Amino acid sequence: MNRSLTLFVVLCAFVNIAVSQQPSPAAHHAHHAASEPARSADQIWTDLLAGNKRFVAGKLQIHDVSALRGKLAAGQQPHVIVLSCSDSRVAPEFVFDQMLGDLFVVRAAGNIAGPVGLGSIEYAVDHFHSPLLIVLGHQKCGAVNAACSGQKMPSPNLEAIVDKIDPAVAKAKTYAKADDLVESAIKENVHQSAKDLLANSEIVRDAVKSGKLTLIEAEYELDSGAVVRLNPPATGQN
Repeated sequence: MNRSLTLFVVLCAFVNIAVSQQPSPAAHHAHHAASEPARSADQIWTDLLAGNKRFVAGKLQIHDVSALRGKLAAGQQPHVIVLSCSDSRVAPEFVFDQMLGDLFVVRAAGNIAGPVGLGSIEYAVDHFHSPLLIVLGHQKCGAVNAACSGQKMPSPNLEAIVDKIDPAVAKAKTYAKADDLVESAIKENVHQSAKDLLANSEIVRDAVKSGKLTLIEAEYELDSGAVVRLNPPATGQN
C-alpha cells in the first residue's frame, strides 16, 4: 500500500469515528426538549395569544417544516390540548400560529367530547402531561344552531351531537332573546363542554384539581380571527 492510499484510509477512519460520535438529529432534539425549562399554563396561554395576534394581523411565523418534521419523528411533547369544533374555518394550529408538535387537537362538531374524544384528551393528559387544556368554541357554530332549531336530526349520530348541546341551549333560553339565542348558546356550550370534561373524566378532573392542568374556555371570532377567553383567568390575564 503506497503512502497516499495509507493516508486516505487513516483519514476515512477518523471521519467515521467523528461521525459516529455526533448525536443524531432526534437525539439532539430530545436533549434540547429536555433542557428547556417547563412553562406554566399562564405562560403558554400568553404565547398562544401572541400567536393569535399574529394570525389576526396576517403575519404568521415562517418555519422550516422539513427539519421540524424530521425532529418530531423521534416523538412528540405537545404543550397544549385543544378541544375544538370540526368546522373547517376553525383550525387551532393556524388560529394560534403554532406548528407541528405544538398542539394535541381533538375536534368534533360543536366542540363536544364523547368517549373517544375524551379518551384522546386523557391520553394527552396522562402521557404528555400537557399543562393546558383549551375548549375552543366559535361564532356561527352550525351544530349549536341545529340544536337551537329544535328540529329532529336525520340520523341517530347527528342526534347524539345535538343531545350533548341541548343543555347549553336550554340554559341560554332562560335569558337570551331570540336574535341572541345562538350566540348565547355557543358560549354556554363551551362552558357545558368544559363541565362535561370534568364530570366524565377522573383523569382530567384530578389533573385540574391538583393544579397540574389548567382548563381554559375560549371562543373564536370568525370575522376578526381573534380568540376571546370566556372563563375568568386565575392571574388577571385576558
